[in-house]
Amino acid sequence: MAEHNDEFTLYDLKVEVVEGDRPMICNHQVGEYFELSGENLTLPPGQSFAIYPLAALLPLLPAKQRTTEPNDWMTTDMEVACPDPLCGGRFRITRTGTSTFRHSDVTAVPLDG
Repeated sequence: MAEHNDEFTLYDLKVEVVEGDRPMICNHQVGEYFELSGENLTLPPGQSFAIYPLAALLPLLPAKQRTTEPNDWMTTDMEVACPDPLCGGRFRITRTGTSTFRHSDVTAVPLDG
């Protein structure tokens, strides 16, 4: 029985704090960032990232990791506002590369076929 290829590719992401059009009042610092590869989120040593903007960003990240249509806003829009309506902070989501994964390494659910 021939083994089938169960690989898939996701974009690696960098999420960086950038200045918006108003002062930041939350605990963000321009240049702070985290990176995402597959399901693994990493921060530079000694850096933290507030949970409230992280909670707002998390639902967008799996979509940003996947290939999208050229005219889709998920392809073109890179900045997300801080969830605090009084804060001018923004978070830039950049696709930095790709990583390849195997279905069989990330789930116990078998592929049909």
